[in-house]
Amino acid sequence: MPAPLAVNSDHNLVHDWLGPQFARLHPLLQALHLQGGLLRGPVDIVFGKGLSGLVGRRLAAKLGVPTEVAPHTLAVHIRPGADGLHWDRCFDGKHWFRSLFVPRGYWPSGYWIEQSGAIVLELGVEVIEGGWHWQTRAVRLGRLTLPRWCLPRTRAHKRIVDGRYQFSVAISVPLLGVVLTYSGSLAADTLPASV
Repeated sequence: MPAPLAVNSDHNLVHDWLGPQFARLHPLLQALHLQGGLLRGPVDIVFGKGLSGLVGRRLAAKLGVPTEVAPHTLAVHIRPGADGLHWDRCFDGKHWFRSLFVPRGYWPSGYWIEQSGAIVLELGVEVIEGGWHWQTRAVRLGRLTLPRWCLPRTRAHKRIVDGRYQFSVAISVPLLGVVLTYSGSLAADTLPASV
């Protein structure tokens, strides 16, 4: 496993990790990753049908994503820190889903680590048409690397459309298909000092 990227206050984790690819990101995504920010807006949450929906709702509950099919709002506070890239998502002002992305190595062979409980994701990045697209490289349960055929698949991206931050996350499970999707179009907000 590559060592964590060294943090230098004169540099930015995302900029340093992506190297020349950073310039291919849309300027608003560049600014978001250099300075951090707060995004807000409506979000759609969709679950699979039948057993897929049951699994999706259980997964959503573990992640802090609302399990009710209703209009929802999302606030996302993104901030680079000495320990990694923080993404603190708050659905409806009460459901929290916090992530810390820790870089390993450098683009293109490097990846980011995201850990939720015992599940550890190794995520690569592709910059496509100015957007950031996550690529799942490996999933571990504790120290056990899961075989590729049984991996949950996550399709996730963020991009800029008409000045707004459009994102989508879709999680599918082998044999069940898509169990949970959440997506939205968020606007940049001023960042209160208390966030």
